[in-house]
Amino acid sequence: MTAPARDALAARLRAAGSVFAEDEADLLLEAGDGDPARLRSIVQRRLGGEPLEYVLGWAAFDGHRIRVSPGVFVPRARTTVVVEQAARRLQRYDRVVDLCCGAGAISVALLGRVGALDLVASDVDPDAVHVAAENIGDRGIVVAGDLFAPLPDRFRGVVDVIAVNAPYVPTAAIAMMPSEARDHEHRVALDGGADGLDLHRRIAAEAGAWLRPGGVVVIEVSEAQAPDSAAAFEAAGFVATVESDDAVDGTCVVATRPS
Repeated sequence: MTAPARDALAARLRAAGSVFAEDEADLLLEAGDGDPARLRSIVQRRLGGEPLEYVLGWAAFDGHRIRVSPGVFVPRARTTVVVEQAARRLQRYDRVVDLCCGAGAISVALLGRVGALDLVASDVDPDAVHVAAENIGDRGIVVAGDLFAPLPDRFRGVVDVIAVNAPYVPTAAIAMMPSEARDHEHRVALDGGADGLDLHRRIAAEAGAWLRPGGVVVIEVSEAQAPDSAAAFEAAGFVATVESDDAVDGTCVVATRPS
C-alpha cells in the first residue's frame, strides 16, 4: 500500500479513537498480507471496536507474539512485572505453575527468559486453555480447571514458583473498564469479586500445599490493592513483599513459603 493510503488508514483509525493510529495501520497492513478483501475485513472489525489483538490474532508480550482468540484475556505489558520477579527466582528445569494462565503469556515469557522448565499452566476458561496449549506447545502441560484442582499430583509440595495473573478487578468496577476489555474479554478473566481479591485469598490459602519450602507465589495486583493482597498471604503463613515496575506500571506481591 502506498504511503498516502497508509496515512488515510491511520486517519480513519485515529477518528475512531485509536491513540496509536500509525502503528495500528502498519500492523493491519501486515495482517492484510496484500489481500484487499482481507484488509477491508480486518479494518472494518477494528473500526467497529473489536480489540486490535483479536483482529490480528496475536498480542505482543515480552518480545513474543502470543496468539489470542476472541474472549480470551489479552496479555498486558504490566504483567511483565510478574515475569521479571518470577524469572529472577528460577533456574532451568525448575517446577513452575502458571495459574490463571489465560493465553499462556507468562509461560511463554518465562520459557524465553529462563529456558526449559517443568511447567504446568492452568485456567478455568476452556477457550483460554485451548489457546495456551497452542502457545506453549510441547514445552509444558496445559490443564483446565479451577485454580489448583487440575494440577498433577506430582507437583504437590515441590513447586519452585507459582506465577499468577488472577482476575483482580472489583465486580462493580468492571462497568468502568475500557470497552475493549469490558465488552470483549470473558468476564471470568476480569471479575475478582467485591474487592477484587477473592481469588488472591483462595490462592493464599491453597498455595502452601504446592510449594516447596522457600518456594514463591508471584501474583499481579493493582498498587492500591497490594497491601491487602500481601496481608492475605501473610495471614496464610507466607513472607510477603510488594514489587513494582514503574516502566510498565506493574505491581505484584511476592509471597515466600518459609523454609
